[in-house]
Amino acid sequence: MRSQITDTLLMIRPAAFGFNAETAASNAFQHNLSISQAEVQQKVLFEFDAFVGKLRSHGIQVEVIEDSPSPPKPDAIFPNNWISFHADGNVFLYPMCTPNRRAERRPEILEQLAQKYNLTTITDLSPAEIENRILEGTGSMVFDHIHRKVYACLSPRTEKSLLEEYAARIGYTPIVFTSLDEKGGEIYHTNVVMCVGEGFVVICLDTIHNPEERKFVAHTLKSDGNTIIDISIPQMNQFAGNMLQVKNTDGDTFLVMSQSASDALTEEQKATLHRHTAILPVSIPTIETIGGGSARCMMAEIFCTKK
Repeated sequence: MRSQITDTLLMIRPAAFGFNAETAASNAFQHNLSISQAEVQQKVLFEFDAFVGKLRSHGIQVEVIEDSPSPPKPDAIFPNNWISFHADGNVFLYPMCTPNRRAERRPEILEQLAQKYNLTTITDLSPAEIENRILEGTGSMVFDHIHRKVYACLSPRTEKSLLEEYAARIGYTPIVFTSLDEKGGEIYHTNVVMCVGEGFVVICLDTIHNPEERKFVAHTLKSDGNTIIDISIPQMNQFAGNMLQVKNTDGDTFLVMSQSASDALTEEQKATLHRHTAILPVSIPTIETIGGGSARCMMAEIFCTKK
């Protein structure tokens, strides 16, 4: 039986976190801070370690791998963009939009994980970068594993034909749309717009300006039996769409999100979520502000079985 959620996560402890000018061109959520790099790194490591500690204290398994200091990788803390681990043992490596993120695909990470997990087939899609065909993992794609669907909003980080080829390869149906922010810019990653959990979906439908696309996405989600928690654009801007449902070793489920995302939700929205799962907020303000990504971006799910 397919599972929507996992109890094991990969997280990368950063060695050189910082504002990435290359990715900022397509990520309106990034903002530089006028503090020293040393102070940034200190704050980010504190936030990262506290995040991991909170997950582990709730019985959620986390594989933490240290980032390598050279070359500097300002976004290494967001591994879900370059790798995904599937229940059948397949592992996919993804083409990244900006050159300085491509160094995040480190073979030694796979070698380390292969000692504990059954990684049967590794498929490297990164040669598509040569043709500027980009698909940034579970940032670009939000999976509904139960119904074998993959949701994706198009942007410089998500190329339609590559997405469709990938979906066909894994036997999923692609649900493709365009999401725009309040300034009319394409939202860089789908996992900022929406999250699919067990029986519920958090999504900012207001970002889908095309009425036919919006109607189709909402109908698809409802027809699969999901409760839809429709968030506003201001809530999305606080990363209220960037969430991931996980479970612990006892099978208890949690919706992991940042404290800013939790604070942005209304009491009614939280009550709806609580009917499905517990809410687990983590405080990561420096990571969100400078990195332009939030809690979900920091977690790569491991669905592969253990050896």
